[in-house]
Amino acid sequence: MNLENRYRGRREVPLDGQGWADARRAGERLAGADLSAVYCGPLRRTIDTAYVIAKKAGGVPVYPLPGLVNLDYGAWEGLTAREAMKRDPRAFRLYRDAPELATCPGGEPLSDAAERAMMALDAIARQHAGESVAAVTHSVIVRLAVGKMTGRLGPEWRFPLATGSITTVDAVDGTLTVPLRDNAANWMIDLREPQTARTASSLHR
Repeated sequence: MNLENRYRGRREVPLDGQGWADARRAGERLAGADLSAVYCGPLRRTIDTAYVIAKKAGGVPVYPLPGLVNLDYGAWEGLTAREAMKRDPRAFRLYRDAPELATCPGGEPLSDAAERAMMALDAIARQHAGESVAAVTHSVIVRLAVGKMTGRLGPEWRFPLATGSITTVDAVDGTLTVPLRDNAANWMIDLREPQTARTASSLHR
């Protein structure tokens, strides 16, 4: 568990006891979802989580997908938000308030991360039309994808998201959406547009 809320980025940080517990809880929550596959980012903590979920789902296949990897935080990797703000105040203000214009110093533009995440989710949806699958990724990637799907990539994009939480993503006629009815318990964000048809879930790890 990332108690200090440090930007872990691409570092290989193994699951601790709380992380394994979160993975098991997510697997139990998704056990009745009739999953046909579990996708995940290529870091060990997402792969381990994916295998826990896949086992609970009856041993469905696990597929690592590079587009689901964590944000490259560059010089901010290992720092807290407060430390990043102190080190690079202008870059951090953009990160906080205007992610589509932000780049982590020495790292990845957030717009690129959002685009690759959407491409990954779209590819999964096209591969599994009419099916339910899980995608295990990282909180910043979930937030960026939700921001792209809802058009909310301003200061509100960093909405609270608990470790191990599940965000439901629907794919209908080639369009990805995030239905409020299935996500309200996990989010503290105002999304009041009706949506339909579940095909995929994304787990924050």
